[in-house]
Amino acid sequence: MSSDDDRRRLDRRSDHVSLAEYSVPELRKALLTLLLLGVILAAFFYMVHGVMVAVIAGVVAGAYLLPVQERLQRGLARPAAAILTIIAFTVPLIVILAYSWIEISHAAEYLNEHRAEVVAGLNRGLNRLPYAENIDLSQRLPGWVSAVANSSGDIADELRDTVDIILIGISVFLFTTFYVLTGHEQIRTYLRERVPGRYRGLVEPVQHQVRAVIYGALYGTFLTQLIKSSIILVMNLIWDVPLAVVLAIASFFIGLLPIVGSWTVYTPVALYLMAWRGDVLGGVAMLVIGFIGNTLFISMYLRPKIAAEKSHVLNFYWMFIALVTGVFTFGLVGIIIGPVLISVLKAVFDAVSGEAYMERLDSGPAELSPAPSVGPARRVGGD
Repeated sequence: MSSDDDRRRLDRRSDHVSLAEYSVPELRKALLTLLLLGVILAAFFYMVHGVMVAVIAGVVAGAYLLPVQERLQRGLARPAAAILTIIAFTVPLIVILAYSWIEISHAAEYLNEHRAEVVAGLNRGLNRLPYAENIDLSQRLPGWVSAVANSSGDIADELRDTVDIILIGISVFLFTTFYVLTGHEQIRTYLRERVPGRYRGLVEPVQHQVRAVIYGALYGTFLTQLIKSSIILVMNLIWDVPLAVVLAIASFFIGLLPIVGSWTVYTPVALYLMAWRGDVLGGVAMLVIGFIGNTLFISMYLRPKIAAEKSHVLNFYWMFIALVTGVFTFGLVGIIIGPVLISVLKAVFDAVSGEAYMERLDSGPAELSPAPSVGPARRVGGD
């Protein structure tokens, strides 16, 4: 083999190779490789699409549990520290969910055993409401109450039908978290080595901005969910609502899902106060506080504001767009995917515009306006 052939082969492995340097067989091989890669990737994503939420949740949980693991690792091996970290994270969550399920089951049993009493009380409460004195729902209320009482059985049946995917999702989440905690250094090294040299200047700003917006989005989401659930709990305790703690816990988790929010908790409770107890003022007050405080102010304003301030990358407007449209489009994982997409778009735009500016600078124009910085503290738009 001649030295020219060796030189051309080495050139093709470098970062800057023109298309003309490739021969027809090599181009055919490259196209076939790309086609095969596309087919495999499509099959892979089809295989894991059912547990994609668990994978992303495991990656995020592992990344943010690393400081806890590092503290526990001082006197333990890394796998043991990772297992203890996962236990410390999951056990309180399991206890909360088990407590909520037990309380809801007891409430469903009571409702099932006292249907007649509940129907009579609801009918009396409706007759006490303004403009509803002559309404008689005694014929329809038993069917509605029966449907609510049987809903717990329907939920149990649905859980049994989906127990396989639930168990698989939980397993994938736990093993992904464990893998990130124990192999994060190897993962980071592998990804860095696979980035071509021409793109390495873009990796650092993208990496910083993605990490910052994920932290800001998660911090803003969980903090505001905690605030909203606390407001629900306080209102439940003030009006002595049954299952006050369980309803607050349900509000925390329901608010993470797309479309639904804490309004699915405080609205039925407000109707309960007005229809069952005849407390019209209390029900209206709960609706007003919940809608203005929780839904409008906290969800639509405070959450993106806190997330934007913590990220130091996106401003309020772009974080609002990322959170709202991300959750609406991708579901629960949209909390992460939405901000990540916009942050990557910003990093790429900053890098491209910065390179274009440097090219114009080298060409020697008369006047130039400074290009936007790729630094971590720059945001999209103004505050």
